[in-house]
Amino acid sequence: GYRAACDALFRLIEPPDQTAAASGRSLNYLGDFNLAGEAWIIRNYLQQMGIKINAVFTGDCSCEQVKRAARADLNIIQCAGSMVYLAEKMEAAYGIPYRRVSFLGLEDTADSLRNIAKALADPVAAERAEELIARETALVKPKIARYREKLQGKKAAIYVGGGFKAISLIKQFRELGIEVVMIGTQTGRQEEYDTINKLVSDGTIVLDDANPSELEKFMTEQGADLLVGGVKERPLAYKLGRAFIDHNHDRKHPLSGFTGAVNFAREVYATVCSPVWQQVKAGGEF
Repeated sequence: GYRAACDALFRLIEPPDQTAAASGRSLNYLGDFNLAGEAWIIRNYLQQMGIKINAVFTGDCSCEQVKRAARADLNIIQCAGSMVYLAEKMEAAYGIPYRRVSFLGLEDTADSLRNIAKALADPVAAERAEELIARETALVKPKIARYREKLQGKKAAIYVGGGFKAISLIKQFRELGIEVVMIGTQTGRQEEYDTINKLVSDGTIVLDDANPSELEKFMTEQGADLLVGGVKERPLAYKLGRAFIDHNHDRKHPLSGFTGAVNFAREVYATVCSPVWQQVKAGGEF
């Protein structure tokens, strides 16, 4: 299981050389596969803040990077599942603190950059983070606003693996003027569900480890226009005549950071506003 895999990674990590000179603030980025270059986007943001990424587990990470992971000042965790276990082991063994982050959507990206600078107690990084957030937000907000005009009032259903992703998606849809009317996860924790309940509107259906029959029932009852899920949920959405977005890790375009927020908005617009759904509702032939 994932613990065995994390234990194997942990055994590769070498104790830090206490005599080595410090080379600036650095962190390990845990839980990003970097299949769409998303870790490179975050690396660029952190470099602008004066922070170095020491290693990315497991995206484009080499054995040498794993070995030197104990030299980092902080671990940040994008995936709140298996990597928490590894971060806790590194904190116990090497005293490296960890923080959970999310780079999905404008709000969470900005909050995560601020929290990283705060965790490192780096006022220069904090100042640079604010400059970066202001600059990037000014670039992307007009683009997102154009999609929001078309998507305002639509309804979304979410069914994903982890709670951290579900929470970020609620905020992203809010940025697009879309109401989340159903949300569920397969591995969400109680504290994540507590956060979800605070973010959603009254009447939103919240599910845990649902089956296809339940997803179909509540999507239909809630009038969802869109389902965000994994590859297994795609046939269900199409059978119901609903738009679908695949939020798996194996993507062709990045969804992280300010760039990713625009990509997400574009993808939501393209699928929700496709003319095909008018044909489906009218019973047209293809």
